[in-house]
Amino acid sequence: MLTYTTRGTCSRQIIFDVVDNKVKDVKFIGGCLGNLQGIAKLVEGRDIDEVIATLKGIKCKGNTSCPDQLANALIEYKLKKENDEK
Repeated sequence: MLTYTTRGTCSRQIIFDVVDNKVKDVKFIGGCLGNLQGIAKLVEGRDIDEVIATLKGIKCKGNTSCPDQLANALIEYKLKKENDEK
């Protein structure tokens, strides 16, 4: 499981996993429970690039949102994975 500390949102952290390029087991710490559970269910098992493309740039308060922060977490994961493979 991976942990991402969010910035500019009510949620404080996102815990998630990526298996075979699919997003798995997303959990938000803090924030609007119902909405965040919905987001987690909607992205479960979807391709990481599809999730990033769908959620990146969604705005709420502070020029970001919990979905946008999930996209940022996945982008950070991909960059780290690419660097580790070099």
